[in-house]
Order: sequence, then C-alpha cells, then structure tokens
Amino acid sequence: MISSCVTISVVEASRGGPFVFWDDLGAACKTAHDIGFDAVEIFAPSADALQQLPLAQVLADHKLRLAAVGTGAGWVLHRLSLTSSSFDERKAAEDFIRRMIDVGATHGAATIIGSMQGSFHSPLDRQSGLGYLGESLARLSEHAASAGASLLYEPLNRYETNLVNRLEDAQRLLIDAGAENVHLLADLFHMNIEEVQIAEALTRCGSRLGHVHLADSNRRAAGMGHLDFRPIAAALAENNFCGYLSAEVFPLPTPEEAARQTMESIRTLFSKNPSH
Repeated sequence: MISSCVTISVVEASRGGPFVFWDDLGAACKTAHDIGFDAVEIFAPSADALQQLPLAQVLADHKLRLAAVGTGAGWVLHRLSLTSSSFDERKAAEDFIRRMIDVGATHGAATIIGSMQGSFHSPLDRQSGLGYLGESLARLSEHAASAGASLLYEPLNRYETNLVNRLEDAQRLLIDAGAENVHLLADLFHMNIEEVQIAEALTRCGSRLGHVHLADSNRRAAGMGHLDFRPIAAALAENNFCGYLSAEVFPLPTPEEAARQTMESIRTLFSKNPSH
C-alpha cells in the first residue's frame, strides 16, 4: 500500500528550495499529522545535526514514521560529491553519506543520494565519473545493508547533473555496479524534463522503484501544475508500488496549503489508505 510523506528542511543554506516545511520540527510534524501524512522526509545539515534532533520523541508524539533522510547538504554546505576528481573528496563524500545511513537506520529510514552524485568536469570524463559513482553506490549499498537500511538513488535533470538523468540509465548503472541494495527514487519534477513518457519510465522500473517525489510540472504540489497524474497512478498500481509518495515541492502558496493539496491529490489519485 502506498504511504504518504512530506518534506522538512532544517538546512538554512537551502532556504527557498523545494521543501514543504522548514525549521520547527515539532510544529512541522504536528501539521503533517493533522493533515494525515504517514511519514516525514528530513533534509539535515549532517548526521550529527540529525542525531541531535529530538526525532524519536517528536515522531512518536505525532504518530509519524521517518521515511527517508536526504544527504544533499553534503553538496550544498561542503561541496562534496561522489564523482569529484579528488580521491580525498570522494572518500569524504562517502563518509558523509555513511554517517547519514547509520543515523537514518536507527529510525528505520532510507537514505537518499541526489545532488551528492555530482557531475563530471575536466579533467574527469563522463565514463570515469560514472565509474566512480557506480563504485561508490556499490560500497554504500553494502554499508546500508549491514545497517539494516536501504539506499535511494535519484537521477536529476540535466541542469543539475550531466551524469544520469533518466530512470532507465539509473537502473542500468545500479545493475552494472552490482548495487543490489539501492532502489530508485523517481522525482516527477525531474522526470517531466527528462523522460519521454513518465508513466512508461515508472513501469519499466518494476520492483526497483523505492520512493517517489510527488511534484507537479512547476515543482509545486501535485494538482498545481499541468501534469496528468492518472497514468502515473496507474503505472504505480501496475508495479504494485508500496513505497512513499513524498511531497518535495515549493511551500506555495503556504507550507500548509502545499501539504493539504498534496494530501488531496494522494487521496484522490493514488488510492490512499482510507483510514486517513
């Protein structure tokens, strides 16, 4: 059964980004619970910062799960990427992600690799960049498995990376690398830019699909742009998708309205659990 999720950022440097709630973890979780979400996805500055949050208590208070933790702050704050031409920087990037995996695993959460995949730039060529990325994902896959957690890899649009932009290419990368414990994160905003047909791309993922960032064409809440979500919902149903639909969208016109619009779309289009 599909579960619902909403994003919370506690990274000041990312203010203005596509996260629904900001800063106040307790208030955000209360609103998420009141609207009917099953879980939250948290974007934190580091594993230490994540560990210092009163997560267990706040989640318990509001009957929420932690669906996933993002690692993008490793790039935003420290410019770490898995495809840097520097061995030391690649190692630091892996270490940053490993620590996030460990903290997220204590809450049963997956860890997302998106912007930390980086891009290739001279003197690095594309093939070398893909090689570094695949090797890192394989090692991190094993670490996540040992921690009892899963890893999510998110292909991004061409304006954010020049390595992997489409789900099919991401799936091939994971297979070739032997990264068995890594699932695909399908972000509908990125897919609207890169995929020929979103629903078909989702169908081809099969059981490898682990998480979906639910966003409309303009990165506002589903139903506030021009995407047709009916074939997308049908594709997820065909795949028996039972992961999270997570609102990684701009908090427009307000965070609460974006969250409520997302929940309405999930209930209407994706056969959300009627208990909510």
